[in-house]
Amino acid sequence: MNINDDHKKLLKTEKTQLSFDKVSLLNKLFQLLPKDSVLHEAEDLHPYECDGLSAYRHLPMIVCLPDTVEQVQSIIKLCYEHEVPVVARGAGTGLSGGALPLDNGILLSLAKFKDIIDIDPNNRVARVQPGVRNLAISEACAEYNLYYAPDPSSQIACTIGGNVAENSGGVHCLKYGLTVHNIQQLKIITMDGELVTIGSSGLDSPGFDLLALMTGSEGMLGIIVEVTVKLLAIPQRAQVILAAFKDIEKAGEAVGNIISAGIIPAGLEMMDTLAIKAAEDFVHAGYPLDAAAILLCELDGTNEDVSEHVLIVREILIQSDASEIRTAKDEQERMLFWKGRKAAFPAVGRISPDYYCMDGTIPRKSLPDVLKSITNMSKEYDLPVANVFHAGDGNLHPLILYDANIPGELERTEEFGGKILELCVKVGGTITGEHGVGIEKIDQMCVQFKAMELQQFHAVKAAFDEKGLLNPGKAVPTLHRCAEFGAMHVHNSELPFPELERF
Repeated sequence: MNINDDHKKLLKTEKTQLSFDKVSLLNKLFQLLPKDSVLHEAEDLHPYECDGLSAYRHLPMIVCLPDTVEQVQSIIKLCYEHEVPVVARGAGTGLSGGALPLDNGILLSLAKFKDIIDIDPNNRVARVQPGVRNLAISEACAEYNLYYAPDPSSQIACTIGGNVAENSGGVHCLKYGLTVHNIQQLKIITMDGELVTIGSSGLDSPGFDLLALMTGSEGMLGIIVEVTVKLLAIPQRAQVILAAFKDIEKAGEAVGNIISAGIIPAGLEMMDTLAIKAAEDFVHAGYPLDAAAILLCELDGTNEDVSEHVLIVREILIQSDASEIRTAKDEQERMLFWKGRKAAFPAVGRISPDYYCMDGTIPRKSLPDVLKSITNMSKEYDLPVANVFHAGDGNLHPLILYDANIPGELERTEEFGGKILELCVKVGGTITGEHGVGIEKIDQMCVQFKAMELQQFHAVKAAFDEKGLLNPGKAVPTLHRCAEFGAMHVHNSELPFPELERF
């Protein structure tokens, strides 16, 4: 599938505008890296043409696979000198096109940086390279009765460097936070090739909180080469309650009722009918197929606390009109319940030629109304939607099912997805929770932020990357782009975002 014309303009630079020659650049790269670590033939480049958002594909000019920090620095310094754009890539599991390459730039793969450098169980931290898989950290720390809390559904494959770049969450982020809450220090390489340490080995560091700034920066401010993650003690007990509902809005209300009672579950997830059936057919988790929605509520802590909270939550679910309530009878069933949820995305992929995964966040109180609106829009666009999301913190993941082989259906799907994101903003939420902006949501940034806010984002970018070479064209739109986006969305002779009229 090809990128639409708008994205082609964004990501392509004519050869006549390049300030370097590809052949001479390759010769310089061969002096820095082994020849098999520099890919430039089309057949070698195709595996890097997209990330998990496979609706957009683009071949990079060159792919570099360094082995060491020093090699990364040498590549970056070369690119800085010759003004060559650089896109960093981890495992390629991202879902917003954030690692989409450029045909006039280098795609810098950090796949070889997969060492766990050190585990310090006394201070409950681990130093890891960016290519270490999320799940591998917890597996390596299990012998110390420790684990790394953020657990995206793709944790078996996604890497910690990408998690930092997108500020990933996961099913347990309600209680334990996103990536930004679970890291302590980063080592990055700036666009001029300097190795910089951000954060500290202590609980706090002096000066501005650059650690938070770097987390979720989508590869636009620096190249991450090392991460110090915080580790937690494995809870004494974890218990999952599965609740089924005949009405999806009732399930949404139950989420608010649980939080209002002062209970903060380790995880609180929701799936609707379409997602339930897809996951059950794929994983056989024992989900009730006649439910309009299910909630998975995990409670963890000491035996006493979990026992008390299970009783409270069960009573809340009964009062919230749950049609069925089950408590996992053992650890095996608990893991099976979660397996169905974490396999929901690939499960939906089995029932549709293509699907478009959205990612927005809303206030919990708006959950019933937003779900109802998405259902209405699904009928309007004649496109099915499977809803799978982190209900506890309002992070929605509507999966829009479509067929890219039908002319115009991808464009209609993108428009539908954009409307969902704009709805999130309208109710006081955001256009992303953990997937980032990339190229997918760059137009909706014009809805989320005002012109002066976008100018500040560009100023931050310039402070780290004055030449604009790190992942250009992603995450933060130009004001001109926002003006064009507003002009294309005129309603009743008025721009929806009047502050953009002056650009």
